[in-house]
Amino acid sequence: MNTLTLIDPALASPLAAPSLARRRQRRRRSRGMTLIEILVVLAIIGLIVGGVSVVAFNAFGDAKIKSGGNDVINVQKACEQYMLQKNDKCPKNMADLKAAGVVSRVQKDPWGEEFVIVCPGEHGPVDVMSYGPDKKQGGDDDLVSWEVPKAKEDKKDSK
Repeated sequence: MNTLTLIDPALASPLAAPSLARRRQRRRRSRGMTLIEILVVLAIIGLIVGGVSVVAFNAFGDAKIKSGGNDVINVQKACEQYMLQKNDKCPKNMADLKAAGVVSRVQKDPWGEEFVIVCPGEHGPVDVMSYGPDKKQGGDDDLVSWEVPKAKEDKKDSK
């Protein structure tokens, strides 16, 4: 018997061997990603999301403080307008300002607490305060109408 007759004629061709090797290489390349590669990608994505969330959370806290400072100034101006309308009578709270039509709604500070209104104030006709994030009087986080919020930031930077 001839040895060539035992072998498939398609495989006996000298061009057939390289085409089989190419097919095997293509199969190896097209298998996709390994589990380790997927886990590495997920770990990198998790680190990025964690870093972004920390930055966003800090920015959210800073925005609350700036918003509270602006609210304190606006409440002070509304109190002064109330005093002009009511012959220097001091409003006790935001409900008095709403009842007089000076403000459209009863507003609380960004932490959900009432603004503290003091008439006559030590620093002007009306002093308005928000106790800040800790919700306790005193401390560096209190927002007050007689001190511009930017000045408070400058004090923090100088420490």
